[in-house]
Amino acid sequence: MNRSVRRTLVVVLSSLALLAPAATARAATPDDKLAVLSSWTQTTATSTNAWNAARLNREPWADYHFDWSTDYCSSSPDNPLGFDFTLSCWHHDFGYRNYKSVGQFPANKDRVDSMFYADLKRKCGTYSAALQPACYSLAWTYYEAVHVFGSLDKVQRADLDHAALLKAHTR
Repeated sequence: MNRSVRRTLVVVLSSLALLAPAATARAATPDDKLAVLSSWTQTTATSTNAWNAARLNREPWADYHFDWSTDYCSSSPDNPLGFDFTLSCWHHDFGYRNYKSVGQFPANKDRVDSMFYADLKRKCGTYSAALQPACYSLAWTYYEAVHVFGSLDKVQRADLDHAALLKAHTR
């Protein structure tokens, strides 16, 4: 093949490569989804931070078809006594909903509940030392409600009142 034919062929092939649509990313497999779900539902701050970063930038995860919906803390207060549990409840909802959607909920429920409790305790750690006992009391109550009953619907007014008393004794 002479030089000018080769050059023409290279130019044509290069032009076609530029005009062709970019190759799409490989679709996420069920195993890929489970691996990501597992990495985002551990009890560590690193796991929670990775989930939260993905929550804030969902586009790279679109092929995984995660369910990001939430009702936060269900019928229980999202901010009991002023302690903001909304993000912890959202993370918990994410774990429950997505493990249910892939048929792996029973095998992962305990870990997702433990992740929830770890998230709540980390949140309580952001409050002053005087407020932490009341926050930790509520965190335990919220954890027990989901762990034992599978829902925060079982949080009782008496549990909130007990934490309120703890909080009142800090003043």
